[in-house]
Amino acid sequence: MTENKTPPARAAVPKTAQQARRQSELEVLIRARYPLIYVVSWEEQRVLREVNQIAERLNKKVFEWSVTMGLVPGGTSIQSQKQRDTASQDPLVALDTVIEHVEPALYVFKDFHPFLKGQNMSVVRRLREIAESLKNTFKTIVIVSPMFQLQPELEKDLSIIDYHLPAEADFSKLLDRIIGEIKDNPKLKVSLTDAVRERLIHAMLGLTLAEAENVLAKTLVQNRSLDADSVDVIHGEKKQIIRKSGLLEYYDSEEDIHSVGGLDALKDWLRRRGLAFTDSARAFGLPAPKGVLLLGVQGCGKSLMAKAISNVWKLPLLRFDVGRVFGSLVGSSEQNIRRAIQVAESVSPVILWLDEIDKAFRGSRSSGASTDGGTSARVFGTFLTWMSEKTQPVFVVATANDVQALPPELLRKGRFDEIFFVDLPSTMERKEIFKVHLAKRKLAANELALEKLALASNGFSGAEIEEVVVSAMFNVFYEKKKMTTEYLLRSIEQTVPLSKTMSEDMDGLRDWARGRARLATSPELLKEPDTEKRQLEL
Repeated sequence: MTENKTPPARAAVPKTAQQARRQSELEVLIRARYPLIYVVSWEEQRVLREVNQIAERLNKKVFEWSVTMGLVPGGTSIQSQKQRDTASQDPLVALDTVIEHVEPALYVFKDFHPFLKGQNMSVVRRLREIAESLKNTFKTIVIVSPMFQLQPELEKDLSIIDYHLPAEADFSKLLDRIIGEIKDNPKLKVSLTDAVRERLIHAMLGLTLAEAENVLAKTLVQNRSLDADSVDVIHGEKKQIIRKSGLLEYYDSEEDIHSVGGLDALKDWLRRRGLAFTDSARAFGLPAPKGVLLLGVQGCGKSLMAKAISNVWKLPLLRFDVGRVFGSLVGSSEQNIRRAIQVAESVSPVILWLDEIDKAFRGSRSSGASTDGGTSARVFGTFLTWMSEKTQPVFVVATANDVQALPPELLRKGRFDEIFFVDLPSTMERKEIFKVHLAKRKLAANELALEKLALASNGFSGAEIEEVVVSAMFNVFYEKKKMTTEYLLRSIEQTVPLSKTMSEDMDGLRDWARGRARLATSPELLKEPDTEKRQLEL
């Protein structure tokens, strides 16, 4: 771990109450003489440690099997060629050896899942025979694999244990051990306040203990310290996990709350809920917020706000492209949505962003089973059930333009904490939006008549105001002039806003939102001046 010292051996992390329950479940099944146990976990060594502890208490031997080593005594080193049993590398030979052994023992079969699918019916048949034979012995086969694969023939003979990823207490003990290892190294510095330590531990949630130890070592090498910057290194490690899934996109958001003009009521709501992910909030009894649905006019900052939440709360932002879920194979879409959910939960606390959810799940309302065999409806049903029952801190931010396309089940209370309606910006908000986009492009806003621009752009969305600024910049650059209010006003005059071309749709959206959704802008900002009179004065 350090440069000038040999790091001590990696010690086993003390078990939490949750781990103890899982071990108790495994031990109960072994004591009850369950013949076949399937443990689903990425942490093979962690499972092996617990199996060895159980074996020691029950006075049993431990044997391990892998396709490279065969069936060997537990703890056999990979360098030990003499102990390798090449004959038992064949799974059928290994299973026969289990039958031949007489003494009480636990047999850990590593990565055995490929032999439980496809054309390996001889292995499946042999396992069924062994399951019946082992019931009257003190021998148990424990299959350890990172994924669950099983032929239907084995469903009644096998018991499954989902071995969850480490909890906060595990990472806390790991962090304490690493701090103890480096405390005497003058080249490495530890600067962790209670708040930073809490953020660091929360950031590691979703990693295995091995991944967490590696990424902490990485931040020590990269930054020469453990401090607030280590959180970003851990998020970078999680980014790799997300990329491997292929269903979610880790979004590096550079936007913050100041990048969004207006929407003060929504901003205040988000600030108040950002603290709900802390340990003090849980001690107070607050649950983690579930999510927010942003409805409204196109180009008014819904997606921008979704990106900004990530920086406000200092949490990773995952973009969920529902289109990737729908695969060509029958049943793959349902499997994909479950996998995407599992990945999001494994790296929680996290923000899950579904952009234009009205388009993503449109088929679940209209097509039914007539066009896609009911796939859209089943995928949507899985997602809705998860939103209602999820316990992991995954905050869902969904945006939508066409409320009529949204299934009514999505709008039911309990799916989202709140539904906000994002309307066209008011005069005060348009003035603020001009400031944001001018500052972003290093233009002096104080040299321009912002109030005149805000009044002239009545009915413009935030995206249209941005385009006005960009268009004026092209003209200024071409003519080699300085930006003035007149250039921007000319750009406004040449733009036909969406509010004019789709006025009927926007009126319908406002009518629906009235009484059904909360306004993203406070009444104070919505107060409009006497526009015609002010324009004449200006």
